[in-house]
Amino acid sequence: MAKIGFISLGCAKNLVDTEVMMGMLADSGHELTPSAQEADVIVVNTCGFIGSAKEESVNTILEMAEYKTHGRCRRLVVAGCLVERYRTEIIAQIPEVDAVIGTNEIPRILEACTDELTGVPVYEKRESYLYSDKDPRILTTPKHFAYVKIAEGCDHPCAFCVIPKMRGRFRSRKPDSIIREVESLAREGVKEVNLVAQDSTMYGWDHGDRKGLAKLLRRLGEVEPVQWIRFLYAYPNSIYDELLEAIAETPKVCNYIDLPLQSASRSVLKGMKRGGNRNSLTRLIQRIRDVIPDVAIRTTMIVGFPGETDEDFQELLDFVQEIEFDWLGAFTFSDEEDAESFGLGEKVSVSVMDERRERLLEIQGKISQRRNQMRVGSDSAVLLEGPSTETELLWEGRLPTQAPEIDGVVYLNDGITRNVKVGEIYRVHITEAHAYDLVGTLVS
Repeated sequence: MAKIGFISLGCAKNLVDTEVMMGMLADSGHELTPSAQEADVIVVNTCGFIGSAKEESVNTILEMAEYKTHGRCRRLVVAGCLVERYRTEIIAQIPEVDAVIGTNEIPRILEACTDELTGVPVYEKRESYLYSDKDPRILTTPKHFAYVKIAEGCDHPCAFCVIPKMRGRFRSRKPDSIIREVESLAREGVKEVNLVAQDSTMYGWDHGDRKGLAKLLRRLGEVEPVQWIRFLYAYPNSIYDELLEAIAETPKVCNYIDLPLQSASRSVLKGMKRGGNRNSLTRLIQRIRDVIPDVAIRTTMIVGFPGETDEDFQELLDFVQEIEFDWLGAFTFSDEEDAESFGLGEKVSVSVMDERRERLLEIQGKISQRRNQMRVGSDSAVLLEGPSTETELLWEGRLPTQAPEIDGVVYLNDGITRNVKVGEIYRVHITEAHAYDLVGTLVS
């Protein structure tokens, strides 16, 4: 049996794919290793969403290819989204690659890692793969939290996005399968479950259940000993009242919504094929806050979409200042050759895009600090993550309104002197606020 190492790039959805592939290999008797130097087989699960992600994926593949010369590696496998977009190019231009498998070919990871055929096996794409609770899986996250993919693919026509071409049509897992998986994770010690999909809010719609996510959240709220449940990636046009009510009325569901809006200008949103305008988005957010008064809202914005004028960008800035999001991520437009937006004229220069992104993040930094400042003096539940990655003198944790890896953290200035355990939830008194992070002391 081979010793196999994995590199997982990109989003949490891709990480779940990696964990499933690792589970399949381990279940078949292979040994997994975190060391590329010691691996007989290296698998790079790639991201191919935007230019910077593609560049990182290619660089990582080339870096891992070096271990075929200077390490034990005898087989290099490339998996994931980059394969779906550039399968032929990878095979032709990176001869060190021995096998490629796309996002819908995950069950063929065993064959990809053990196939002794010469040349590169090119597998035909499968259109409907979706993992279930019956698939083995090895978590790579800290044992107290996990991601659970509830659906795959996307049916939205966003002009800048190639996910439907990489991941296929939207398809939901069966709710019982998700419940069983979460129950299994809970038995392993998972306290926080983060549900992920390209559009979580559409969960169940393909099965004829337009309230599927609301029902799922309520059922998951009964799973012990899970303490926190949140879902990521809500499409604004898919939010419905029953979903907001389920968040507000289910104690274990975090009062947190990740709502990627991308823009606030009617003309830009029209070009993106997302619809809506500043007024409709303002009404939506007000509706969310009315039903869930203490909700934290995260969004992402794209600056520099073709045709975005100074007036469009100013409208975005005005919108962000009016709404005051808790968290905001900003990206410059990536001109992808197989996206519909590639053919649009009126491209915005890189320098202008960079300047707009910096201005947007500067404004959001002040907003985030102001909203964080409102927490100073209060006590909050904090999930303890362990020693800080910034300094060994501090421990860190997260509020229910801070999703792992994308939002800020709470630094505990007395964690190292107290008898505390990683993965447990403690009451923390907030003492300081910064642009993205908080500082506090343990109460209990």
